[in-house]
This record gives sequence, C-alpha cells and structure tokens, in this order.
Amino acid sequence: MKKNKISFGTHFWAAYEATKSFEVVDAFFDFAHLDYYKHTLSEVVIYSNRRKIYKQDRPGEIFVFYTAVSSFLKACYCLKGKGKKWKTKGLADYESVLHLASLTKKEYENPFLVFQKAFAQKTLEEFEFFLCETLELSLSPFAEEFDYDQMAPYIHLVKMLDAAQLILQRGVEKIKNEQES
Repeated sequence: MKKNKISFGTHFWAAYEATKSFEVVDAFFDFAHLDYYKHTLSEVVIYSNRRKIYKQDRPGEIFVFYTAVSSFLKACYCLKGKGKKWKTKGLADYESVLHLASLTKKEYENPFLVFQKAFAQKTLEEFEFFLCETLELSLSPFAEEFDYDQMAPYIHLVKMLDAAQLILQRGVEKIKNEQES
C-alpha cells in the first residue's frame, strides 16, 4: 500500500519544497529565529482580541508567517510518530529552569513527547483553524469573542516551537533495536 505524502507547502516561504519533516523544521528556523515566531504568535493572539489591526502597514508579512507556521504544524504532525524511531542526540542537561523554556523536564529530555501530547489533544485541522482564525481576527478592526478555547492551541504551539528548536540544536539519531545490537 502506498503512503500518502503530505505537502508541507514550504515553497511559499522557503523558496523550495521540503519533503521530510526534519527538513521543514530546519528550513523553518533558517527562515526566522525562534524569538520571531514566539513574538509574532503572541502579538497575533493579543491583537485578535483588540479593535486594532496587526501589521496594518505590512499585512503581507502576516501571510508569510501564516504559511511558514502552517508548514511547521504539518511537520510537527509528522514528528509525533517519529519518537518511536528517533531520539535526540546528547544529554538533556540544563543548568536552570530557564533552559527548559516552556517544556517540562520530561519534554526537555524527549522533545517528541510535545508533539504526541499536542496532537492527542487537538487535531492538525484544529491547530490550522486556530492559526487561521486568530490571524483573521488580528487583521480585522472588529473585536470578536472566541467561541472555543484559544489558549490550549497557543500553549501547545509555543511548546512545539521550543521542542523543534531543541531537536534542531541537539540533532537526532535513529534508535537501535536490541535485535540489531
């Protein structure tokens, strides 16, 4: 049976089409820094509850942000199952709680848990709806109230950003089966 390949849509913002989830994460953080994504996401969520329009002078920037984060979400969805075959290289030592960022100690040790937890609670479609709806409201001059939980997808997305950055920093290696040893 042939596997359905997911189109990550990276050609909109990375100028090439990445075909693997690890390639998408690499391109995602080559395109912009973690701080940019977290800052922009936070501002978009804040502006979605205001009457002001976010980035009124440069709305195209938000379209690029949307396409990049949408590609990132698709890659994270694919990464949720990779924790069984892959692990991060190196030790998961940290000097202070600040090194954990938004992650728990277990998530810091195994960042793939973040993706598993996020997609166990919300579907890929729910994350994409959150992103689209939040961006639409942040670009609207009307303040509307959400009829769904806006914070859970936001928190999961921030954690996914931190986990992906950690995976990129440490690198990954295939888990060896006991039979192979």
